[in-house]
Amino acid sequence: MAPRLRSGLSAVLICLACLLAPCGVLAGWAAYGLADTGRYVAAMAPLADDPDVRDTVADTLGAGLADEVAAGPGNGAVRLFVRDAARSFARTEAFRVGWTAANRTVHEAVLRALRDDAARGRPVTVDLAPVTARVRERLARDHVPFARRIPVRHTAVTVLPARDADRLRKGYHVLDVAAFWLPLAAVLFALGGIAVAACRRHALTAAGIGTALGGALLAVAVVVGRRLTVTDLPGPVDGPAAGAVYDALTETLRTASWLLVGLGLTVALASWLTARLRDLLHRRNPTTPTTPTPPSPTRTHL
Repeated sequence: MAPRLRSGLSAVLICLACLLAPCGVLAGWAAYGLADTGRYVAAMAPLADDPDVRDTVADTLGAGLADEVAAGPGNGAVRLFVRDAARSFARTEAFRVGWTAANRTVHEAVLRALRDDAARGRPVTVDLAPVTARVRERLARDHVPFARRIPVRHTAVTVLPARDADRLRKGYHVLDVAAFWLPLAAVLFALGGIAVAACRRHALTAAGIGTALGGALLAVAVVVGRRLTVTDLPGPVDGPAAGAVYDALTETLRTASWLLVGLGLTVALASWLTARLRDLLHRRNPTTPTTPTPPSPTRTHL
């Protein structure tokens, strides 16, 4: 194969590898990070101590309770009292227990619905009675008055409508496949591009720089996605609380994007330093051509 053709084929393969690398990282984060209940709960647990998230959840719960109990001319005073009580509760250990239990329950229900094709056309619902029971148990352990009288009702709460659940189910299956094949294809394309290159050192340097650029673009996409996501969220979840949730969920993705940048720059720098070191050694120890030994004269026998 001609050197120009080899260089062109190598450039195409390396470009494909550098484009697929960040896509593979994104798919892997969604399929193995967000779709893992343990990792999801671990990422969300610290948010129980975040002031913005805590106050947003407390205000939402307080508004719901106030709508049930408030009536008459003292409506405003009752709402204020319920809101203050909800914010005080949000600073207790019982709230942290309920926060973790609720996140686990909701995530397991959503994940179970996404993996079950038989659930097509049905909304995703959860029963928060176990969460209420755990919170009541924690309050009773803390000797809160009348904690044992808190009712535990089995009520189905809709988490995702049927239309949204069906759309997410299709995307989940695509991500499940892409999370395996995209990183593998990126590695194979990179190795193929380096193997067929006319100058493998230049190809290796290009692959490293391209990988670093892909990681940097992924990091920028995470930042842009945060702004778009927080802006588009309606209702009480809009604002700093939504930003805190987004940051907690994308922490692993941000780390992976910068690891991609570091890996690419390390490969490119190592390739460049190796070439410089080789040139330096060649200048210090030039190879001297060997002088051919003249042939020994042949004797003629008379």
